[in-house]
Amino acid sequence: MEKKRASKNRTLTVSETERSLLKKRLFFPDKMEMTAAQITNKTICADLFEIMDLLPSEFADLLIIDPPYNLDKDFGGFKFSKTNDEAYFEYLKSWFPQIIRTLKPEGSVYICGDWKSTFCLYQIMRDYTILRNRIIWQREKGRGAKANWKNAAEDIWFGTKGEKYYFNLDAVKQKRLVLAPYKENGKPKDWEETPDGKFRLTCPGNFWDDISIPYWSMPENTCHPAQKPEKLIAKLILASCPENGMVLDPFSGSGTTLVVAKKLGRKYAGIEVNEEYCFWTEKRLLLSDNDRRIQGYSNGVFWERNTLNLQKKENRKQPTAK
Repeated sequence: MEKKRASKNRTLTVSETERSLLKKRLFFPDKMEMTAAQITNKTICADLFEIMDLLPSEFADLLIIDPPYNLDKDFGGFKFSKTNDEAYFEYLKSWFPQIIRTLKPEGSVYICGDWKSTFCLYQIMRDYTILRNRIIWQREKGRGAKANWKNAAEDIWFGTKGEKYYFNLDAVKQKRLVLAPYKENGKPKDWEETPDGKFRLTCPGNFWDDISIPYWSMPENTCHPAQKPEKLIAKLILASCPENGMVLDPFSGSGTTLVVAKKLGRKYAGIEVNEEYCFWTEKRLLLSDNDRRIQGYSNGVFWERNTLNLQKKENRKQPTAK
């Protein structure tokens, strides 16, 4: 029997009737080479290893790669088994070069992993890209350990295909709440006072502690065991993919990359072997037609975690001028 959910649980569900309709939206490749036009704005339901040689070359502006980490994990019946570093690196090498082939000469790539796999991710990125940075994402989720530190962070390695690449700093600035507003000559120093409150826009760093993992009361939440937040993916896309550019995700899972790309006016293509996950993706894409909001991203800037509502509450407290 299906477990009854709380009334406020907004986790995505797909009915049997919806599955038959959503299946018609999926792209099932044959054994012929694909063109960029064929797979633009498509969820490709297929095994990456069977189709990666058929993907077009140099069509993507941005790769966002979230492969299985070197852990024992069940992805809806598709199981990945933990192995040693050498074997995991060979696994990465079995597909990574072919995915890099799809990237434009001025394109960028981000690849995600945890501390156990990050050594191998560094190696594969070093060998096939120009390494630019490592982002540490503090995800604040996971069980504590009795004889170890709680694993509460993940890595995202950033690289480019060439020396010249797209990066839009202004698009990813963070809106920070000013707790101690300092003035110089009677004027705000490095901050602004607007109808929204006192804030400053700051340049983004490579330590991200302002992003919550999707949970049951968020409309973006699915039952995928390793879903990335829309806010996290939005930062990568806005920084490294021009408007109307193409984003490719070869392990698209529940479709977060595709959904965010659509919300932000980019083209997309995703590859996912699990048909149920593809259904989730397509339903999320349909829902985004009527709701393009991204939690934590408003009016063209990223807010610190939970501060958007704090600003609104603070404004309501302020006396109005007479």
